Amino acid sequence: MKHLTWLALFLLIQAAPPADKDTVLISLTREGLRDKIMGGWAGQTIGVTFGGPTEFRFNGTMMQEYQKIDWHDGYLKETFEKNPGLYDDLYMDLTFVEVFEKEGINAPATSFAKAYAEAGYMLWHANQAGRYNILHGIDPPASGHWLNNPHADDIDFQIEADFAGLMCPGMPQSASQICDKVGHIMNYGDGYYGGLYIANLYALAFTSNKMGHIVREAIKSIPERSTFHQCIRDVIRWHHQYPGDWKRTWFEIQKRWAEDIGCPDGVYSVFDIDAKLNAAYVTLGLLYGEGDFTKTMEITTRAGQDSDCNPSSAGGILGVVLGYQNIPDLWKAGLKDIEGLDFKYTTMSLNDAYEASFRQALSMISENGGKVRNGNVVINVQKPVTAKWERSFEGHFPIEKRWLENKVIEDSFEFDFEGIGFVLRGEAAPWNSTSDHVIHAELYLNNKFVEKAALPASFTTRRSELFWKYQLPHKKHHVKIKVLNPSPAHPLRVTDVVVYDVRSDR
Repeated sequence: MKHLTWLALFLLIQAAPPADKDTVLISLTREGLRDKIMGGWAGQTIGVTFGGPTEFRFNGTMMQEYQKIDWHDGYLKETFEKNPGLYDDLYMDLTFVEVFEKEGINAPATSFAKAYAEAGYMLWHANQAGRYNILHGIDPPASGHWLNNPHADDIDFQIEADFAGLMCPGMPQSASQICDKVGHIMNYGDGYYGGLYIANLYALAFTSNKMGHIVREAIKSIPERSTFHQCIRDVIRWHHQYPGDWKRTWFEIQKRWAEDIGCPDGVYSVFDIDAKLNAAYVTLGLLYGEGDFTKTMEITTRAGQDSDCNPSSAGGILGVVLGYQNIPDLWKAGLKDIEGLDFKYTTMSLNDAYEASFRQALSMISENGGKVRNGNVVINVQKPVTAKWERSFEGHFPIEKRWLENKVIEDSFEFDFEGIGFVLRGEAAPWNSTSDHVIHAELYLNNKFVEKAALPASFTTRRSELFWKYQLPHKKHHVKIKVLNPSPAHPLRVTDVVVYDVRSDR
Protein backbone atom coordinates (compact mmCIF):
# COMPACT_ATOMS: atom_id res chain seq x y z
CA MET A 1 0.00 0.00 0.00
CA LYS A 2 3.05 2.25 -0.27
CA HIS A 3 1.57 4.26 -3.17
CA LEU A 4 -1.65 5.26 -1.38
CA THR A 5 -1.91 8.49 0.66
CA TRP A 6 -5.20 8.97 2.46
CA LEU A 7 -4.86 12.73 2.83
CA ALA A 8 -4.00 14.22 -0.52
CA LEU A 9 -0.88 16.35 -0.77
CA PHE A 10 -1.66 19.92 0.25
CA LEU A 11 -1.00 21.54 -3.10
CA LEU A 12 -2.94 18.89 -4.96
CA ILE A 13 -5.94 19.32 -2.70
CA GLN A 14 -5.81 23.08 -3.18
CA ALA A 15 -5.97 22.52 -6.93
CA ALA A 16 -8.85 20.06 -6.72
CA PRO A 17 -12.52 21.11 -7.09
CA PRO A 18 -14.18 22.68 -4.03
CA ALA A 19 -15.20 19.90 -1.64
CA ASP A 20 -18.21 19.67 0.65
CA LYS A 21 -18.09 17.86 3.97
CA ASP A 22 -18.96 14.52 2.37
CA THR A 23 -16.22 14.68 -0.28
CA VAL A 24 -13.33 12.27 0.09
CA LEU A 25 -10.18 12.83 -1.95
CA ILE A 26 -7.36 10.33 -2.18
CA SER A 27 -4.04 10.75 -3.87
CA LEU A 28 -1.95 8.11 -5.60
CA THR A 29 1.23 8.39 -7.55
CA ARG A 30 0.71 7.75 -11.24
CA GLU A 31 2.91 4.70 -10.92
CA GLY A 32 0.92 3.55 -7.91
CA LEU A 33 -2.28 3.78 -9.93
CA ARG A 34 -0.67 1.91 -12.83
CA ASP A 35 0.59 -0.77 -10.42
CA LYS A 36 -2.90 -1.40 -9.07
CA ILE A 37 -4.42 -1.59 -12.54
CA MET A 38 -1.71 -4.03 -13.57
CA GLY A 39 -2.46 -6.04 -10.44
CA GLY A 40 -6.10 -6.26 -11.47
CA TRP A 41 -5.36 -7.62 -14.94
CA ALA A 42 -2.59 -9.92 -13.71
CA GLY A 43 -4.77 -11.27 -10.90
CA GLN A 44 -7.54 -12.14 -13.36
CA THR A 45 -5.11 -13.97 -15.60
CA ILE A 46 -3.56 -15.92 -12.73
CA GLY A 47 -6.96 -16.84 -11.30
CA VAL A 48 -8.51 -18.16 -14.50
CA THR A 49 -5.36 -20.18 -15.26
CA PHE A 50 -5.28 -21.69 -11.77
CA GLY A 51 -8.96 -22.67 -11.80
CA GLY A 52 -9.19 -23.73 -15.43
CA PRO A 53 -8.71 -27.51 -14.95
CA THR A 54 -11.54 -27.71 -12.38
CA GLU A 55 -14.16 -25.62 -14.21
CA PHE A 56 -17.60 -27.21 -13.64
CA ARG A 57 -16.02 -30.46 -12.45
CA PHE A 58 -17.13 -29.87 -8.85
CA ASN A 59 -20.81 -29.04 -9.11
CA GLY A 60 -22.78 -28.98 -5.89
CA THR A 61 -19.71 -30.09 -3.96
CA MET A 62 -16.44 -28.56 -2.85
CA MET A 63 -13.00 -29.79 -3.85
CA GLN A 64 -11.33 -31.43 -0.88
CA GLU A 65 -7.95 -30.21 0.26
CA TYR A 66 -6.15 -33.49 -0.39
CA GLN A 67 -6.73 -32.90 -4.11
CA LYS A 68 -3.89 -30.67 -5.20
CA ILE A 69 -4.29 -28.00 -7.88
CA ASP A 70 -1.26 -27.69 -10.10
CA TRP A 71 0.77 -24.47 -10.23
CA HIS A 72 4.37 -24.24 -11.35
CA ASP A 73 6.79 -21.93 -13.12
CA GLY A 74 5.89 -21.96 -16.81
CA TYR A 75 2.31 -23.08 -16.24
CA LEU A 76 0.90 -19.73 -17.37
CA LYS A 77 2.61 -19.91 -20.75
CA GLU A 78 1.73 -23.59 -21.22
CA THR A 79 -1.93 -22.86 -20.63
CA PHE A 80 -1.92 -19.64 -22.65
CA GLU A 81 -0.56 -21.48 -25.70
CA LYS A 82 -2.38 -24.81 -25.38
CA ASN A 83 -5.77 -23.65 -24.13
CA PRO A 84 -6.35 -20.08 -25.35
CA GLY A 85 -10.14 -20.47 -25.19
CA LEU A 86 -9.90 -20.61 -21.41
CA TYR A 87 -9.32 -16.87 -21.33
CA ASP A 88 -12.83 -15.76 -22.29
CA ASP A 89 -12.83 -13.82 -19.00
CA LEU A 90 -10.06 -11.70 -20.49
CA TYR A 91 -10.78 -11.46 -24.20
CA MET A 92 -14.41 -10.50 -23.57
CA ASP A 93 -13.18 -7.67 -21.32
CA LEU A 94 -10.68 -6.63 -23.94
CA THR A 95 -13.37 -6.36 -26.61
CA PHE A 96 -14.95 -3.59 -24.55
CA VAL A 97 -11.60 -2.03 -23.66
CA GLU A 98 -10.85 -1.78 -27.38
CA VAL A 99 -14.14 0.05 -28.01
CA PHE A 100 -13.19 2.66 -25.41
CA GLU A 101 -9.76 2.98 -27.02
CA LYS A 102 -11.30 3.60 -30.44
CA GLU A 103 -14.30 5.74 -29.52
CA GLY A 104 -13.46 7.30 -26.17
CA ILE A 105 -15.02 6.97 -22.74
CA ASN A 106 -18.47 8.05 -23.98
CA ALA A 107 -18.80 5.26 -26.55
CA PRO A 108 -22.48 4.20 -26.95
CA ALA A 109 -23.95 0.81 -26.02
CA THR A 110 -24.48 -0.04 -29.68
CA SER A 111 -20.71 0.03 -30.29
CA PHE A 112 -20.06 -2.50 -27.54
CA ALA A 113 -22.91 -4.68 -28.74
CA LYS A 114 -21.68 -4.68 -32.32
CA ALA A 115 -18.08 -5.37 -31.34
CA TYR A 116 -18.79 -8.49 -29.34
CA ALA A 117 -21.63 -9.76 -31.54
CA GLU A 118 -19.37 -9.74 -34.59
CA ALA A 119 -16.26 -11.06 -32.84
CA GLY A 120 -14.90 -14.42 -33.98
CA TYR A 121 -14.77 -16.15 -30.60
CA MET A 122 -17.20 -18.77 -29.34
CA LEU A 123 -19.69 -17.78 -26.66
CA TRP A 124 -22.11 -19.52 -24.36
CA HIS A 125 -25.20 -18.87 -22.25
CA ALA A 126 -26.28 -15.21 -21.88
CA ASN A 127 -23.43 -13.97 -24.05
CA GLN A 128 -24.42 -16.19 -26.96
CA ALA A 129 -28.11 -15.44 -26.56
CA GLY A 130 -27.33 -11.71 -26.53
CA ARG A 131 -25.11 -12.08 -29.59
CA TYR A 132 -27.87 -13.85 -31.50
CA ASN A 133 -30.38 -11.18 -30.52
CA ILE A 134 -28.13 -8.36 -31.68
CA LEU A 135 -27.36 -10.08 -34.98
CA HIS A 136 -31.13 -10.41 -35.53
CA GLY A 137 -32.13 -6.85 -34.73
CA ILE A 138 -32.87 -7.03 -30.99
CA ASP A 139 -30.72 -4.26 -29.55
CA PRO A 140 -29.70 -3.64 -25.93
CA PRO A 141 -31.20 -3.53 -23.39
CA ALA A 142 -33.81 -5.85 -24.92
CA SER A 143 -31.05 -8.23 -26.02
CA GLY A 144 -30.33 -9.14 -22.40
CA HIS A 145 -33.88 -9.08 -21.06
CA TRP A 146 -35.15 -12.41 -19.73
CA LEU A 147 -38.12 -12.47 -22.09
CA ASN A 148 -35.62 -12.53 -24.97
CA ASN A 149 -32.76 -14.31 -23.19
CA PRO A 150 -33.35 -17.50 -21.16
CA HIS A 151 -29.86 -17.07 -19.66
CA ALA A 152 -30.45 -13.56 -18.29
CA ASP A 153 -29.43 -14.52 -14.73
CA ASP A 154 -26.28 -16.40 -15.77
CA ILE A 155 -22.75 -15.41 -14.83
CA ASP A 156 -21.75 -13.87 -18.18
CA PHE A 157 -21.50 -10.14 -17.43
CA GLN A 158 -20.11 -10.97 -14.01
CA ILE A 159 -16.97 -12.47 -15.56
CA GLU A 160 -16.38 -9.59 -17.98
CA ALA A 161 -17.21 -6.49 -15.91
CA ASP A 162 -13.67 -6.18 -14.50
CA PHE A 163 -12.74 -3.54 -17.08
CA ALA A 164 -15.43 -1.16 -15.78
CA GLY A 165 -14.01 -1.13 -12.26
CA LEU A 166 -10.40 -0.93 -13.41
CA MET A 167 -11.06 2.19 -15.46
CA CYS A 168 -12.99 3.83 -12.59
CA PRO A 169 -10.61 3.76 -9.60
CA GLY A 170 -12.45 4.87 -6.47
CA MET A 171 -15.52 5.76 -8.57
CA PRO A 172 -18.19 3.06 -8.20
CA GLN A 173 -20.93 5.33 -9.54
CA SER A 174 -19.03 5.81 -12.78
CA ALA A 175 -18.36 2.07 -12.98
CA SER A 176 -22.09 1.45 -12.53
CA GLN A 177 -22.92 3.80 -15.39
CA ILE A 178 -20.63 1.83 -17.67
CA CYS A 179 -22.19 -1.40 -16.46
CA ASP A 180 -25.68 -0.14 -17.26
CA LYS A 181 -24.52 0.53 -20.80
CA VAL A 182 -22.68 -2.76 -21.38
CA GLY A 183 -24.21 -5.26 -18.96
CA HIS A 184 -27.71 -5.12 -20.38
CA ILE A 185 -26.40 -6.26 -23.74
CA MET A 186 -26.40 -9.83 -22.43
CA ASN A 187 -27.93 -9.90 -18.93
CA TYR A 188 -30.78 -8.64 -16.76
CA GLY A 189 -31.80 -8.88 -13.11
CA ASP A 190 -29.44 -10.91 -10.95
CA GLY A 191 -27.29 -11.61 -14.02
CA TYR A 192 -26.78 -7.89 -14.52
CA TYR A 193 -26.29 -7.30 -10.80
CA GLY A 194 -23.44 -9.82 -10.80
CA GLY A 195 -21.37 -7.64 -13.14
CA LEU A 196 -22.40 -4.47 -11.31
CA TYR A 197 -21.23 -5.95 -7.99
CA ILE A 198 -17.88 -7.11 -9.40
CA ALA A 199 -17.22 -3.73 -11.06
CA ASN A 200 -17.98 -1.96 -7.78
CA LEU A 201 -15.64 -4.30 -5.91
CA TYR A 202 -12.86 -3.38 -8.33
CA ALA A 203 -13.53 0.36 -8.10
CA LEU A 204 -13.57 0.25 -4.30
CA ALA A 205 -10.45 -1.92 -4.14
CA PHE A 206 -8.45 1.21 -5.05
CA THR A 207 -9.59 2.90 -1.83
CA SER A 208 -9.08 0.34 0.94
CA ASN A 209 -7.12 -2.76 1.91
CA LYS A 210 -9.90 -4.06 4.19
CA MET A 211 -11.76 -6.71 2.26
CA GLY A 212 -14.78 -6.72 4.57
CA HIS A 213 -15.24 -2.99 4.03
CA ILE A 214 -14.91 -3.33 0.25
CA VAL A 215 -17.52 -6.10 0.12
CA ARG A 216 -19.98 -4.29 2.40
CA GLU A 217 -19.70 -1.10 0.34
CA ALA A 218 -19.96 -2.83 -3.03
CA ILE A 219 -23.18 -4.67 -2.19
CA LYS A 220 -24.82 -1.28 -1.56
CA SER A 221 -24.97 -0.91 -5.34
CA ILE A 222 -27.52 -3.77 -5.53
CA PRO A 223 -31.19 -3.33 -4.48
CA GLU A 224 -31.85 -4.92 -1.10
CA ARG A 225 -34.96 -6.78 -2.24
CA SER A 226 -33.06 -8.58 -5.00
CA THR A 227 -32.09 -12.19 -4.37
CA PHE A 228 -28.55 -11.23 -5.40
CA HIS A 229 -28.24 -8.72 -2.56
CA GLN A 230 -29.81 -11.13 -0.08
CA CYS A 231 -27.38 -13.88 -1.08
CA ILE A 232 -24.25 -11.75 -0.64
CA ARG A 233 -25.62 -10.26 2.57
CA ASP A 234 -25.99 -13.82 3.88
CA VAL A 235 -22.36 -14.61 3.02
CA ILE A 236 -21.25 -11.52 4.97
CA ARG A 237 -23.40 -12.58 7.93
CA TRP A 238 -22.17 -16.19 7.87
CA HIS A 239 -18.57 -15.00 7.67
CA HIS A 240 -19.18 -13.01 10.84
CA GLN A 241 -20.88 -16.01 12.47
CA TYR A 242 -18.27 -18.59 11.39
CA PRO A 243 -15.11 -16.51 10.96
CA GLY A 244 -12.67 -19.41 10.87
CA ASP A 245 -14.70 -21.92 8.88
CA TRP A 246 -15.22 -21.15 5.19
CA LYS A 247 -16.60 -24.63 4.61
CA ARG A 248 -19.46 -24.03 7.04
CA THR A 249 -20.36 -20.88 5.14
CA TRP A 250 -20.11 -22.83 1.87
CA PHE A 251 -22.69 -25.31 3.22
CA GLU A 252 -24.99 -22.48 4.26
CA ILE A 253 -24.73 -21.01 0.76
CA GLN A 254 -25.67 -24.38 -0.73
CA LYS A 255 -28.67 -24.84 1.53
CA ARG A 256 -30.22 -21.50 0.74
CA TRP A 257 -28.95 -20.30 -2.63
CA ALA A 258 -28.06 -23.24 -4.90
CA GLU A 259 -31.43 -23.29 -6.68
CA ASP A 260 -31.26 -22.24 -10.34
CA ILE A 261 -34.64 -21.57 -11.95
CA GLY A 262 -33.54 -19.70 -15.07
CA CYS A 263 -30.70 -21.26 -17.04
CA PRO A 264 -32.18 -24.16 -19.09
CA ASP A 265 -28.91 -26.08 -18.63
CA GLY A 266 -28.93 -25.65 -14.86
CA VAL A 267 -32.58 -26.40 -14.14
CA TYR A 268 -32.91 -29.90 -12.63
CA SER A 269 -29.12 -30.21 -12.61
CA VAL A 270 -26.20 -29.85 -10.21
CA PHE A 271 -24.64 -27.55 -12.81
CA ASP A 272 -25.18 -23.97 -11.64
CA ILE A 273 -23.95 -20.97 -13.61
CA ASP A 274 -26.29 -18.56 -11.82
CA ALA A 275 -24.60 -15.24 -11.11
CA LYS A 276 -25.49 -14.88 -7.44
CA LEU A 277 -24.26 -18.36 -6.43
CA ASN A 278 -20.92 -17.88 -8.15
CA ALA A 279 -20.64 -14.32 -6.81
CA ALA A 280 -21.18 -15.84 -3.36
CA TYR A 281 -18.11 -18.02 -3.97
CA VAL A 282 -16.11 -14.96 -5.04
CA THR A 283 -17.18 -13.21 -1.84
CA LEU A 284 -16.38 -16.33 0.18
CA GLY A 285 -12.82 -16.31 -1.14
CA LEU A 286 -12.33 -12.59 -0.61
CA LEU A 287 -13.57 -12.61 2.99
CA TYR A 288 -11.96 -15.81 4.19
CA GLY A 289 -8.81 -15.21 2.15
CA GLU A 290 -8.08 -12.20 4.39
CA GLY A 291 -5.91 -10.49 1.81
CA ASP A 292 -3.69 -13.53 1.32
CA PHE A 293 -3.42 -14.31 -2.39
CA THR A 294 -2.88 -18.06 -1.95
CA LYS A 295 -5.75 -18.52 0.51
CA THR A 296 -8.06 -16.49 -1.72
CA MET A 297 -7.22 -18.56 -4.80
CA GLU A 298 -7.59 -21.85 -2.95
CA ILE A 299 -10.93 -21.09 -1.30
CA THR A 300 -12.56 -19.53 -4.36
CA THR A 301 -11.49 -22.39 -6.60
CA ARG A 302 -12.36 -25.17 -4.15
CA ALA A 303 -15.89 -23.79 -3.79
CA GLY A 304 -16.60 -25.37 -7.19
CA GLN A 305 -18.99 -24.64 -10.08
CA ASP A 306 -17.46 -21.95 -12.36
CA SER A 307 -14.11 -22.42 -10.66
CA ASP A 308 -12.01 -20.64 -13.26
CA CYS A 309 -14.11 -17.49 -13.54
CA ASN A 310 -14.60 -17.12 -9.80
CA PRO A 311 -10.89 -17.09 -8.83
CA SER A 312 -10.32 -14.83 -11.82
CA SER A 313 -12.70 -12.26 -10.33
CA ALA A 314 -11.32 -12.68 -6.81
CA GLY A 315 -7.73 -12.59 -8.03
CA GLY A 316 -8.31 -9.43 -10.01
CA ILE A 317 -9.96 -7.61 -7.11
CA LEU A 318 -7.25 -8.68 -4.66
CA GLY A 319 -4.65 -7.81 -7.30
CA VAL A 320 -5.88 -4.21 -7.20
CA VAL A 321 -5.72 -4.12 -3.41
CA LEU A 322 -2.18 -5.52 -3.33
CA GLY A 323 -0.85 -3.98 -6.53
CA TYR A 324 1.14 -5.87 -9.15
CA GLN A 325 4.41 -5.61 -7.28
CA ASN A 326 2.94 -7.16 -4.13
CA ILE A 327 1.35 -10.21 -5.75
CA PRO A 328 3.56 -13.05 -4.47
CA ASP A 329 6.33 -14.10 -6.86
CA LEU A 330 5.03 -17.68 -6.73
CA TRP A 331 1.88 -16.59 -8.52
CA LYS A 332 3.62 -14.29 -11.00
CA ALA A 333 6.05 -17.03 -12.05
CA GLY A 334 6.09 -17.02 -15.84
CA LEU A 335 3.80 -14.00 -16.13
CA LYS A 336 6.45 -11.98 -17.96
CA ASP A 337 6.53 -14.70 -20.65
CA ILE A 338 2.94 -14.01 -21.70
CA GLU A 339 2.49 -10.30 -21.02
CA GLY A 340 3.50 -9.38 -24.56
CA LEU A 341 1.39 -12.07 -26.28
CA ASP A 342 -1.99 -11.18 -27.76
CA PHE A 343 -4.99 -12.99 -26.34
CA LYS A 344 -6.63 -15.17 -28.94
CA TYR A 345 -9.31 -13.38 -31.00
CA THR A 346 -7.85 -9.99 -30.05
CA THR A 347 -5.00 -7.70 -31.00
CA MET A 348 -4.33 -6.91 -27.33
CA SER A 349 -1.87 -8.37 -24.84
CA LEU A 350 -1.70 -7.96 -21.08
CA ASN A 351 0.80 -5.14 -21.60
CA ASP A 352 -1.70 -3.44 -23.89
CA ALA A 353 -4.47 -3.95 -21.33
CA TYR A 354 -2.35 -2.40 -18.57
CA GLU A 355 -1.75 0.75 -20.61
CA ALA A 356 -5.26 1.04 -22.07
CA SER A 357 -6.96 0.80 -18.67
CA PHE A 358 -4.43 3.24 -17.21
CA ARG A 359 -5.20 5.79 -19.94
CA GLN A 360 -8.93 5.27 -19.51
CA ALA A 361 -8.65 5.61 -15.73
CA LEU A 362 -6.86 8.94 -16.10
CA SER A 363 -9.65 10.17 -18.37
CA MET A 364 -12.35 9.02 -15.95
CA ILE A 365 -10.58 10.67 -13.01
CA SER A 366 -10.45 13.98 -14.88
CA GLU A 367 -14.08 13.66 -16.03
CA ASN A 368 -15.31 13.10 -12.48
CA GLY A 369 -13.83 15.95 -10.50
CA GLY A 370 -10.34 14.59 -9.92
CA LYS A 371 -6.97 15.92 -10.99
CA VAL A 372 -4.18 14.35 -13.03
CA ARG A 373 -0.70 15.77 -12.47
CA ASN A 374 2.70 14.74 -13.78
CA GLY A 375 3.52 12.57 -10.79
CA ASN A 376 0.22 12.18 -8.94
CA VAL A 377 -3.51 11.80 -9.38
CA VAL A 378 -6.21 12.98 -7.01
CA ILE A 379 -9.40 10.92 -7.12
CA ASN A 380 -12.75 12.34 -6.10
CA VAL A 381 -14.02 9.20 -4.39
CA GLN A 382 -17.64 8.26 -4.98
CA LYS A 383 -20.04 6.33 -2.78
CA PRO A 384 -21.92 3.41 -4.32
CA VAL A 385 -25.44 4.20 -5.49
CA THR A 386 -28.14 1.54 -5.56
CA ALA A 387 -29.16 0.45 -9.05
CA LYS A 388 -32.74 0.30 -10.27
CA TRP A 389 -34.79 -2.74 -9.38
CA GLU A 390 -35.12 -5.54 -11.93
CA ARG A 391 -35.93 -9.24 -11.64
CA SER A 392 -35.77 -12.06 -14.16
CA PHE A 393 -38.27 -14.92 -14.35
CA GLU A 394 -40.59 -13.30 -11.82
CA GLY A 395 -43.53 -15.58 -11.08
CA HIS A 396 -41.97 -18.48 -13.01
CA PHE A 397 -40.78 -21.75 -11.53
CA PRO A 398 -39.67 -24.91 -13.38
CA ILE A 399 -41.97 -27.89 -12.84
CA GLU A 400 -40.67 -30.31 -15.47
CA LYS A 401 -37.70 -31.07 -17.69
CA ARG A 402 -38.79 -33.54 -20.33
CA TRP A 403 -36.16 -35.51 -22.25
CA LEU A 404 -36.90 -35.62 -26.01
CA GLU A 405 -34.25 -38.18 -26.99
CA ASN A 406 -32.35 -35.97 -29.44
CA LYS A 407 -35.17 -36.41 -31.89
CA VAL A 408 -34.53 -35.11 -35.42
CA ILE A 409 -37.28 -32.81 -36.68
CA GLU A 410 -37.75 -33.65 -40.35
CA ASP A 411 -40.80 -31.52 -41.09
CA SER A 412 -42.54 -30.72 -37.80
CA PHE A 413 -42.55 -31.48 -34.11
CA GLU A 414 -45.38 -31.09 -31.58
CA PHE A 415 -45.80 -31.39 -27.82
CA ASP A 416 -48.24 -30.37 -25.08
CA PHE A 417 -47.63 -28.89 -21.66
CA GLU A 418 -49.57 -27.30 -18.84
CA GLY A 419 -48.13 -24.16 -17.30
CA ILE A 420 -47.16 -20.57 -18.04
CA GLY A 421 -43.97 -20.99 -20.09
CA PHE A 422 -41.54 -23.31 -21.82
CA VAL A 423 -38.02 -23.48 -23.24
CA LEU A 424 -37.32 -25.94 -26.07
CA ARG A 425 -33.66 -26.91 -26.27
CA GLY A 426 -31.81 -28.43 -29.21
CA GLU A 427 -29.35 -27.70 -31.97
CA ALA A 428 -29.38 -27.02 -35.68
CA ALA A 429 -26.24 -29.04 -36.47
CA PRO A 430 -23.58 -31.12 -34.77
CA TRP A 431 -21.73 -29.32 -31.98
CA ASN A 432 -19.05 -26.84 -33.03
CA SER A 433 -20.20 -26.65 -36.64
CA THR A 434 -18.68 -23.97 -38.89
CA SER A 435 -21.27 -24.33 -41.65
CA ASP A 436 -22.98 -21.18 -42.90
CA HIS A 437 -26.25 -23.06 -43.44
CA VAL A 438 -29.33 -21.60 -41.73
CA ILE A 439 -32.47 -23.56 -40.92
CA HIS A 440 -35.71 -21.61 -40.87
CA ALA A 441 -38.49 -22.74 -38.58
CA GLU A 442 -41.81 -21.44 -37.33
CA LEU A 443 -43.36 -21.61 -33.87
CA TYR A 444 -47.10 -22.11 -33.45
CA LEU A 445 -48.73 -21.92 -30.03
CA ASN A 446 -52.28 -23.26 -29.67
CA ASN A 447 -52.53 -23.26 -33.48
CA LYS A 448 -51.56 -19.59 -33.75
CA PHE A 449 -48.39 -18.38 -35.47
CA VAL A 450 -45.94 -16.82 -33.00
CA GLU A 451 -42.62 -16.31 -34.79
CA LYS A 452 -40.30 -17.38 -37.56
CA ALA A 453 -36.75 -18.01 -36.39
CA ALA A 454 -33.43 -18.39 -38.16
CA LEU A 455 -31.43 -21.27 -36.68
CA PRO A 456 -27.81 -21.04 -37.88
CA ALA A 457 -25.78 -24.23 -38.01
CA SER A 458 -22.63 -22.25 -37.14
CA PHE A 459 -21.67 -22.58 -33.49
CA THR A 460 -20.57 -18.95 -33.21
CA THR A 461 -23.87 -17.54 -34.48
CA ARG A 462 -26.26 -20.26 -33.21
CA ARG A 463 -29.46 -19.61 -31.30
CA SER A 464 -28.82 -20.97 -27.79
CA GLU A 465 -32.33 -22.42 -27.48
CA LEU A 466 -34.63 -23.23 -30.36
CA PHE A 467 -37.79 -21.59 -29.02
CA TRP A 468 -39.15 -20.28 -25.73
CA LYS A 469 -42.12 -18.37 -24.42
CA TYR A 470 -42.88 -17.01 -20.95
CA GLN A 471 -45.82 -15.18 -19.31
CA LEU A 472 -48.45 -17.38 -20.89
CA PRO A 473 -51.89 -17.88 -19.31
CA HIS A 474 -51.96 -20.83 -16.96
CA LYS A 475 -53.59 -23.65 -18.92
CA LYS A 476 -52.81 -26.53 -21.25
CA HIS A 477 -50.88 -25.44 -24.34
CA HIS A 478 -50.04 -27.08 -27.64
CA VAL A 479 -46.71 -26.27 -29.30
CA LYS A 480 -45.86 -26.99 -32.93
CA ILE A 481 -42.53 -26.41 -34.65
CA LYS A 482 -42.60 -26.40 -38.45
CA VAL A 483 -39.29 -26.68 -40.33
CA LEU A 484 -39.39 -24.75 -43.62
CA ASN A 485 -36.15 -25.99 -45.20
CA PRO A 486 -35.15 -29.36 -43.72
CA SER A 487 -31.67 -30.56 -44.69
CA PRO A 488 -30.26 -34.06 -44.09
CA ALA A 489 -26.81 -32.52 -43.86
CA HIS A 490 -27.94 -30.20 -41.04
CA PRO A 491 -30.37 -32.14 -38.85
CA LEU A 492 -32.44 -30.09 -36.44
CA ARG A 493 -32.53 -31.96 -33.14
CA VAL A 494 -34.59 -31.38 -30.00
CA THR A 495 -33.03 -32.47 -26.71
CA ASP A 496 -35.48 -31.47 -23.97
CA VAL A 497 -38.15 -29.01 -22.91
CA VAL A 498 -38.33 -27.10 -19.63
CA VAL A 499 -41.84 -26.29 -18.43
CA TYR A 500 -42.63 -23.36 -16.11
CA ASP A 501 -45.58 -22.67 -13.86
CA VAL A 502 -46.31 -20.56 -10.80
CA ARG A 503 -44.64 -21.78 -7.64
CA SER A 504 -47.07 -23.70 -5.48
CA ASP A 505 -44.97 -24.09 -2.30
CA ARG A 506 -44.47 -20.39 -1.55
